[in-house]
Amino acid sequence: MNFSIKAIYDWYRDSLRNPKYRWWIVAGTMTYLFSPFDISPDFFPILGQIDDVALLTLLVAELSRIFIEGYQQRQVKTPSVDHPLDTKTVDVDATPVQE
Repeated sequence: MNFSIKAIYDWYRDSLRNPKYRWWIVAGTMTYLFSPFDISPDFFPILGQIDDVALLTLLVAELSRIFIEGYQQRQVKTPSVDHPLDTKTVDVDATPVQE
């Protein structure tokens, strides 16, 4: 079993990108951040906040990427004046017919 920081990061990112589990992961992350039970407890001066800051940074980065991609997909392209039919393109797969 591959247990590394990269594997955990990939699992977290993939879980956030899955719409079925996204809000469960966000809720679990927020619960972990506000919970007194951490990997490294918060009463250690600097070491206690490192895991919280790393997890919060990862959460904000991935959620902002998801929202930016969603916003870019929702942008509506306006047809140009010169070519009003550019928005209706049909892709066709052609197969040659031999006689």
